[in-house]
Amino acid sequence: MIPRYQRILFWSLTAVILLMGAFLLRGCRQAQKRLTALNDATPIAPPTTAGTEDVTFYLANDADATITPTAAKAALPQEASGRARALLEALMARYAQPDSPHPLKGGVAVADVFLVDEHEAQRQGQLVVINLQGEFADNHPSGVAVEDLTLKSIIGTLHGILPQADRVRFLVDGQPRETLAGHASLDRTYPIVDTTTRPTAPSEAATLP
Repeated sequence: MIPRYQRILFWSLTAVILLMGAFLLRGCRQAQKRLTALNDATPIAPPTTAGTEDVTFYLANDADATITPTAAKAALPQEASGRARALLEALMARYAQPDSPHPLKGGVAVADVFLVDEHEAQRQGQLVVINLQGEFADNHPSGVAVEDLTLKSIIGTLHGILPQADRVRFLVDGQPRETLAGHASLDRTYPIVDTTTRPTAPSEAATLP
């Protein structure tokens, strides 16, 4: 026969185990609720009163290595750096479309755009600093042509939206970076110019039989 003290000890341990299980179950449910709340806390764009306006995207095409100005409409804020960032994000969203001629991975590409006034002799324009997201740079297709087209597309689009700017530098996650994805240089300052390029006409020699 089991002694009385052993029965008491057994049932006491059983009660403790059940109580601990209840606490663990409650803790798991609370943790799940917190995770769900975090997942649902997706940032929502604040309401904007910006009107739709005519803009120009300088769109890249990998097939013929061209940059083509393309008229479009976009709702942009009035503040200059915000306008540039919103327009560049709209540009990158086009490249994330399934039928894009210059396919890039979707997601936020531009973290910030800064306009810097540098008072230098014989210089009137502004320096634009574009801070790219590290994930965008890390997932960008690698290759001389494709990287160069992305930079030219960004520079040309800036040329259309920021007439007061004349130079641009690129950062990645707020830090200098040598290249975009192994080829196109990011450690230099680029002039902001019209980057339109057209297909190269075949030479006369190439057309001879």
